[in-house]
Amino acid sequence: MNYPRLVEPDLNPTDWHGILQLGFEYRQGKTQLIRNQGQAPLKVQRPFYPEGDEVCHSVIMHTAGGIVGGDRLTFDFHLASGSQALITTPAASKIYRTNGREAHQVIRVDVAEGACLEWLPLDSIVFNQAIYRQTMQINLAQGANWLGWEITRFGRSARGEKFVEGNWRSRTEVWQAGKPIWIDRQWMPGSEENFASPHGLAGCPVVGSFAWVGQVVTPELVEKARELWAGSSGEIGVTRLSIGLLCRYRGHSSSEARRWFLAVWQLIRVSYFQRPACIPRVWQMEMR
Repeated sequence: MNYPRLVEPDLNPTDWHGILQLGFEYRQGKTQLIRNQGQAPLKVQRPFYPEGDEVCHSVIMHTAGGIVGGDRLTFDFHLASGSQALITTPAASKIYRTNGREAHQVIRVDVAEGACLEWLPLDSIVFNQAIYRQTMQINLAQGANWLGWEITRFGRSARGEKFVEGNWRSRTEVWQAGKPIWIDRQWMPGSEENFASPHGLAGCPVVGSFAWVGQVVTPELVEKARELWAGSSGEIGVTRLSIGLLCRYRGHSSSEARRWFLAVWQLIRVSYFQRPACIPRVWQMEMR
């Protein structure tokens, strides 16, 4: 597999430009991390194999502790044919208030035929007055699979903070064989009106999205995903994509969203991949 050369753009001397490029290949019955190149504050722990050699678990570390204005994080993930990888984080990501400059995260993913990437980061906390933009583009070959989720908390709710100043943008695009499968654009400008509006957050600080793209989903599986919802304070929705599934959450509890997403993940794993979901051990402390 040919990998693009990492190029650092011109930045202010005080800015972080974290880069992480990971490449996975399936060799001799095992998915191996054969490419690991990056620069601070990003790095990856050594691979884990808690469910056997076929699925490689990798944990991304952000050693700076949080994202501030001017930071840029660039990720490139490449999965060769037949490889299977699960990538996660060890703790919630913190997006701090800025000095008026935007922080930006870009994730580019290429998944070859017969390969599967599960992108399961822990929550993101967007502080009031943060200015942040994230972009994720997933390119799938025929017969490839991508599964990912995102849970975002707007404001440090435990401290009574709301996201009423700042700006948050998100764009996710999933393409297969050059055709768009799922294009998702979200924008949350911080204000009291948007925080309270039923067309915004409706007073709910937590939103989440769970998507799986790669195979045709039956109406019965959509109903099962809805039936797995056992929350009390939030609201959810489930949509059948052309070759996949989309789940949405809006509510007050990150753990409530996560429990439902985990249940849907288990459903998809058992129904389509004939293996149970395997909780990464790095989550154990965060989920207590």
